[in-house]
Amino acid sequence: MNKFNEIFLDLEQKILAKEYPPHSLLPSENQLIKIYGVSRETIRKALNLLTTEGYIQKKQGKGSIVLDRNRFDFPISGLTSYKELQETQRIPSETIIHTLEETEVTKALNEITGWEIGAPVWHLIRERKINGEVVILDTDYLLKEIVPILTPAQAQGSIYEYFENELSLTIAYAQKEITVEEVTEIMKTAMDLHDDTYAVVVRSLVHLEDTRCFEYSESVHRLDKFRFVEFARRRKV
Repeated sequence: MNKFNEIFLDLEQKILAKEYPPHSLLPSENQLIKIYGVSRETIRKALNLLTTEGYIQKKQGKGSIVLDRNRFDFPISGLTSYKELQETQRIPSETIIHTLEETEVTKALNEITGWEIGAPVWHLIRERKINGEVVILDTDYLLKEIVPILTPAQAQGSIYEYFENELSLTIAYAQKEITVEEVTEIMKTAMDLHDDTYAVVVRSLVHLEDTRCFEYSESVHRLDKFRFVEFARRRKV
C-alpha cells in the first residue's frame, strides 16, 4: 500500500473516532510531516484524498478543517418533506419558526409563480437546527386560496402531512432549481455558516394533481452539511 494511503486511513480512523472532532483543525502539514516521517508531497496526497472523500475542507490561512459528516441525503427528483427525511434518516433536529404571516403576491413573486398580483398568500420562514446550529433556512409562500389556515403548530410540524391529511390535497410534482450562490446578509444573520461564503439554494414550485401551483419555496443549505443524491439510469437518445 502506498504511504499516503496508509496516512489517509490513519487520519480517517482518527476522524471517525472523534480524535479530531468536527470543526477542529488537523495538525498542520509541517506537524504531519514530523508525525509520519514523510515528505510534504506524501502528506498533501493524503490530505487531498481526505478532501475528496469529504472528511476535511482546506481553507487558506487556517489549514484543514474536519467536516461534520452527519448529513442529510436530499433526493433531487423526489418530493419529500423535511420531517419525513428527518425521521427516515434519524438525525435529531429542531425547527424554529422565524416568520408566519399573511401577505400578498408581489410582482416579483408573480413572475416566478404566475400567481395573480395581490392574491393573499402565507409567508413562512423556518430555521432548521442540527446539533445546535442552524444549517437550513426554509422560506415558503403558500396560496391562501388553497391553504386557508396555517397555524404555528401546523408550521412547526410537517406542513405536507397537514396538507394531505387535513386539507385532503393531492401533491403531485415539483419543478426544482438547485444553485450554489454567494451568501446574503439574511443568510449570515439567520444561519450558522462559519466562514462559508457560498450556500446551496433549492427553489421549488410545487403543484397539485390538477396541475395548480400552490407553493413556492426557497431552501438554503450550508455546504458542508448536506448532499443531494439521485439514482440515474443511462438512456440513449
